[in-house]
Amino acid sequence: MEFTVPTLIGIWVAAFLTLCIFSFLYHDNPLYKFAEHLFVGVSAGYWMSTYYWQSIRRDMVDKIAEGDWISIVPGILGVLLILRLFPKIGWISRWPLAFLVGISAGFNIVYTMQAQILKQIDATILPLWSGPFWNGAMGAATWSDAMVNWIIVLGVFCALIYFYFSVEHRGPFFGVGSRIGIYILMISFGASFGYTVMARVSLLIGRMLFFKNEFWPAVQRTFGMG
Repeated sequence: MEFTVPTLIGIWVAAFLTLCIFSFLYHDNPLYKFAEHLFVGVSAGYWMSTYYWQSIRRDMVDKIAEGDWISIVPGILGVLLILRLFPKIGWISRWPLAFLVGISAGFNIVYTMQAQILKQIDATILPLWSGPFWNGAMGAATWSDAMVNWIIVLGVFCALIYFYFSVEHRGPFFGVGSRIGIYILMISFGASFGYTVMARVSLLIGRMLFFKNEFWPAVQRTFGMG
């Protein structure tokens, strides 16, 4: 790695900010607050610039310059939203806000129906038999695939039983099914939490590798060691 002066400055700044964030493990302190506020400010500035060039400039300013005057409508709605900062006329911001909420709700209903309902229903339509007992449009399933499919289908069914509150959860069907549904939900939550922990651990490993592979060679280069 070639250590130029800007590269060395960047590595030292990155190491300092990383240690500032890690200092929160001891207790909350001004160094952590400084790094936190810097991160939030830089992120806000970055996304503001990104939204301007990819949304406002491309989808409104450039189109208006080309004669597409209908593109001025989002700009007007955006200005009306800013009026919320002025108490006397802040009520005007309710109009674009209601428009935004309505459009978002209509879009998310379709998206949620397709991505979180229809796709999940499709994922549970699985072959439950193997060999000569099943040879439909999805093809024949092996015994191992059939066992996994049974676990998936029964797990989903028991989880749905747990959320069916119109009948008291007692007896061999609703009682046992809801209890199994609880176990299925706990396993799902545990797997999700484990995945989150592993993602955070991978970030920690990345920062440790940064100190080993980039910061320590930069220290040696800065002080002429080695």
